[in-house]
Amino acid sequence: MDSTLLRLGALGSAALLTLGLAACGSEPAAEEGDTAASGDGAFPVEIEHALGTAEITETPERVVTLGQGSASIAFSLGTTPVGIERYDWGSDETGYVPWLYEAVTEAGEELPEQFTGGTEIDFEAIIELEPDVILAPWSGITQEQYDILADIAPTVAYAEEAWNAEWDQQIEVVAQALGRPEQAQVLIDDIGAQFAEVREANPEFADLTFSYIFTEGPGTLGVIMPTEQRVAMVSNMGLTVDPVVETFEEREGTDSALIGLENADQLSGSDLLFTFYSDPEYRAEIEAQELYASIPAIESGAVVAAEENSFVTASSIINPLTVPWILDRYVPLIHEAAANVDG
Repeated sequence: MDSTLLRLGALGSAALLTLGLAACGSEPAAEEGDTAASGDGAFPVEIEHALGTAEITETPERVVTLGQGSASIAFSLGTTPVGIERYDWGSDETGYVPWLYEAVTEAGEELPEQFTGGTEIDFEAIIELEPDVILAPWSGITQEQYDILADIAPTVAYAEEAWNAEWDQQIEVVAQALGRPEQAQVLIDDIGAQFAEVREANPEFADLTFSYIFTEGPGTLGVIMPTEQRVAMVSNMGLTVDPVVETFEEREGTDSALIGLENADQLSGSDLLFTFYSDPEYRAEIEAQELYASIPAIESGAVVAAEENSFVTASSIINPLTVPWILDRYVPLIHEAAANVDG
């Protein structure tokens, strides 16, 4: 498998999430009683991060996002970004990731203008958007790229390492940058409540252990660590990470461990396996390997394997728009796989 597929999310990637734009300074309509669209933060704000310090002097109206998740968070806080990074792999026929497309269009906002990101950021396109702030707390921007971006507008990069951000911390930093710090906890609590509903409705999930695996081509096998967001997505639904995962040596800066196909038997205690494939042909190639096929969960069909790119992307990111979009799709797949657990 192309390693960029694995490196969606905190594993790091040149493939960056396409997110949303609206007209200058526009904000999605808030429901009655919803305070997310009201700024409650004082400026100026200084946000220190790994590449420098963002000094934001007043409430940003024109927001540009890079990397993953920040556009969805900004939208949920009441500000639809005016610029987003193109992410073709996770987009659907609309050209956008569907959870953002649906939210923006349902709110009556303009759809985003998109620009090239990754290793070849289209700085000219960003300049034309005249941003007040650039949000990239979960991204892979380099120091060189940051220095250019910071000359365009105050830029918020990652706290410590590229492609490394806890989902709740990302919500907090975006809320701080937009002057709505008190609303961060509202969003975090709402996400927690949605996970709690799944756990309450599916108590049998608590009896299931799982590992989230990946491959980087035939002959390889890796496991994603519990700290990574796609694993956190599953564990927050009530399933338990197989304790064996904690015994594997983590690759620095990746939230993953390469254990080798020769060690496939170490996953024999996982009731379910979660994974993803780039396409059906690749899946067939991987599952044809004798050692891979001998893993009990693979052999019995106790596997949740996403093939739709948008699903893979959404299940890798915990934020206010991805969680409701993915849970309704995830739960039936887990039930289907759990029905095949041996014993």
